[in-house]
Parts: sequence; structure tokens; C-alpha cells
Amino acid sequence: MNHSKKVFRMVFLAMMVAIGVVISPILRVEGMCPTAHLINIVCAVLMGPWYALLCATLIGIIRMSMMGIPPLALTGAVFGAFLSGVLYRASKGKLICAVIGEVLGTGIIGAIVSYPVMTFLVHKEGLTWLFYVPSFLCGTLIGGSVAFVFLRQLARAGVLPRFQRMLSDQSFEEGSSVLSNAAAIAALGVIGYLLIKILTGMVFRTADPLWNWAAWGVIALFLIAALVYFLVHRSGKRVEVHE
Repeated sequence: MNHSKKVFRMVFLAMMVAIGVVISPILRVEGMCPTAHLINIVCAVLMGPWYALLCATLIGIIRMSMMGIPPLALTGAVFGAFLSGVLYRASKGKLICAVIGEVLGTGIIGAIVSYPVMTFLVHKEGLTWLFYVPSFLCGTLIGGSVAFVFLRQLARAGVLPRFQRMLSDQSFEEGSSVLSNAAAIAALGVIGYLLIKILTGMVFRTADPLWNWAAWGVIALFLIAALVYFLVHRSGKRVEVHE
């Protein structure tokens, strides 16, 4: 690796760490930090699992030392960051696998590991092994959906492989398939649904059932749009093949 590439990689890593620290308070509650998962997946896809792990670790340490965040800043990030990069490369560049790696690594592994850490190190009472699973899963779904849509747009524009070649030793070409585009549309519905639930349940704390219907309406709308997109474009491709 030449010197300029090393410097560019270090500068980009520092930038990702800085961005991760700055945007971490957005939509954050204890046990849920959607922006951390966004940074994890983007870094895992662009730089690979080891740099994603390093990025998540540095962000976690800075948040713990300067922002008073409990060890959840580490347990809720490092496992997902590494597994996201591993699954992305194992799948030869499937973005959905990077998201799945983050969901499994943080939403399941990180959530379970957080129980003994918070119980025995922080001495927090009333926890169980699965206490953090719902909030961790919710955070990974929001951050993962945003990362998936963002990276899909980079892939469609042909920019993603170029960034990967500049930042890592491997690059992957992911075509703009009908299924992946439909998944991106559905992901927007997941984002909208979770945002409404978080804002009404944790921020404004309203029990108005209208908001619950609105949340389900948003996700239903985008799921229908994704299905229509898939069926229309799939049938269009079949017509082209027959012609």
C-alpha cells in the first residue's frame, strides 16, 4: 500500500470517528443509538471489519470519557461493526448482509453481553439477559435502514466501488437489481415507522392511538410501494427478455 493511500485511510477513519461522536446524540436513549449503527455499517462496507471495529471502539471510548455514556457505548457497537464487515465480505459485497451483520452483532450479541457488563461493572439493578435486546434491535433497524438506503444510492451511482478501492484492498460491484431497490423502498417504511414510534413513545410520550395507526400506515404505504415497484419492474424485465 502506498503512502498516500495510508494517509487517506487514516484521515477518513478520523473523519468517521468525529462524525460518529457528533451525531451520536440524535434519537439516542439508553440502550439505543441509531446513528452508531449507521456509522458502523458505512465504515464496514467502505473499509472492512477491522477498521469498522477500530472506528466503533474509538467512538465508544470518546463517548464514555467525554459524554458520560455507560459501557453500552462499546457493547452496543463493537460486535455489530465487526460482524457487519465480516458478513459483507463473506457475501461478496451484498449490502443487506452488512445490515444483517449489524443487527445480529449488536441487536443480539451486544445486547446479551451488555447485561453482565451493566450488572457487575455499573451495578445497575433489575436487568435480565434480554433486557437490552428490544432497544438494541430497534436502534440497529433504524440505523441499518438509513445506511442501506445511503449505500444503495452510492452503489447505483457507481461511486461505492471507487471509494472502496481508495480505502481498502477489496472492492465489490453491486448492480442496481430490482429486488435490492425494492428493499431500499421498504427500508424507508421501516425508518418512518420506527421514527414515529420513538418520537411518540419516548420523546413526546403521547398515548394517542392515532399515532399508532399513522406509524403502521407509513410502513404499509412503503411496503406496498416496494411490492408494486418489484412487480412492475420484474414484469418489464421479463417482457424485454421475451422480445
